[in-house]
Amino acid sequence: MVAHREAIKRRARRRKLVRLEDLRAHVVTQLKIGWTPEQIAGRLGYDGQPVRMSHETIYAYVYSPEGQSEQLARLLPSRRKKRQPRCARRPRGQVVPPDRSIHERPDYVKTRETFGEWEGDLMIFERSQGTMNVASLVERKTRFAVLFRNNDRSSTHFVNKLMDVMEPLPQPARKSMTFDRGFEFRAWRKLESGIGTESWFCDPQAPWQKGSVENLNNRARRYLPRDTQLAALSNRNMKAICDRLYATPRKCLEYQTPAKVFRTKLMEGASSP
Repeated sequence: MVAHREAIKRRARRRKLVRLEDLRAHVVTQLKIGWTPEQIAGRLGYDGQPVRMSHETIYAYVYSPEGQSEQLARLLPSRRKKRQPRCARRPRGQVVPPDRSIHERPDYVKTRETFGEWEGDLMIFERSQGTMNVASLVERKTRFAVLFRNNDRSSTHFVNKLMDVMEPLPQPARKSMTFDRGFEFRAWRKLESGIGTESWFCDPQAPWQKGSVENLNNRARRYLPRDTQLAALSNRNMKAICDRLYATPRKCLEYQTPAKVFRTKLMEGASSP
């Protein structure tokens, strides 16, 4: 216990924002007006502060017991209660070609004029479920929904499972798929070469650009809350949830069910020359 107390004292002596009251007050003031730790650290010289420090020192204080007691984390742009490990903050390396951007997607997809244009996403659950998740797909024109359990978040596994699900449909019913830029979708090229389905991608951090599947996820959460035990979900369970989703009338379909409208479009495609 004595050694522990001495270690705390030594640590406090090393931490500038614990020792230097004026410097601490300056940092807290700048945080309150919306500055980031990097901006504060970079401006210390211009602001007449005699002591220099890095933005990491400010972050360390914000997430220290002293900073947490003042709720300083709420003043940060990210507002995280806990800081992410530095080793985990890696830039994402996936690059989506410009010609696959949602802004290059044909207008008839955006306006829902054509049948066979889909949106896809993953529903993520509690960490205790490991890599298991549920893939959600929705056809944009008919709002027909497909859910399937996915035991691995790797892109290759997901895309292979997606092709198995979509391949039984005729080609006009699976023309394109719109995703976000998650790593789970980086094997998208296999869709076009495997089943002839084009892929489009939303802007980073813009989930509203695939609003149909986001809406589907919200509806599906009624039956699949985040604490769902996915390992106990059978294919029959998943089918029952899908049946309920696409058998529910929708106002956007003039209160027809997605299942009925989807079947109608399939039959129209089969009867066309």
